[in-house]
Amino acid sequence: MFIPGFLISIVTFPGVMVHEFAHQLFCRFSRTAVLDVCYFRVGNPAGYVSHEHPSKPSHQVWIGIGPFIVNTLVGALIAMPAAIPVLQFESASLLDYLLIWLGVSIAMHAFPSTGDAKNIWSLLKRRETPLPVRLIGAPLVGLIYLGALGSFFWLDALYGIAVAAGIPYLVVHLML
Repeated sequence: MFIPGFLISIVTFPGVMVHEFAHQLFCRFSRTAVLDVCYFRVGNPAGYVSHEHPSKPSHQVWIGIGPFIVNTLVGALIAMPAAIPVLQFESASLLDYLLIWLGVSIAMHAFPSTGDAKNIWSLLKRRETPLPVRLIGAPLVGLIYLGALGSFFWLDALYGIAVAAGIPYLVVHLML
């Protein structure tokens, strides 16, 4: 089933906002100046962070993958208080479903974008980029493009559901 990307972005706008916040956060961590931020808009891209070139090549990699770390953690933490009662007691309130939707929508925007991959790739082509950064960055770029291809098959949504429901499921069953 084909659903236009802008509709998905509207329904899952919290995930877009957290994704862009994560880029901005990692810019701050690396002391990279942020020039412009759009947390959400109806269009392509649904959000963006424009920043200066980082002082170290590894900082560009961290800025690029920051949303994967932040969106995964925030999505899991938001969904967990609601998903555990649903999974453990099979009962839920409207608030539980709201928190689960919020967790899924945030986690499903964890994958870095192809724009992030292009930024990392351009960094890897620079002569001054150290070999360890190239060795780590090149496979990351490949994984980002695979994730983008997988989003055509709803991989990002499946990831969001896995984070919001799968992690609490594991917690419930490991506690027993």
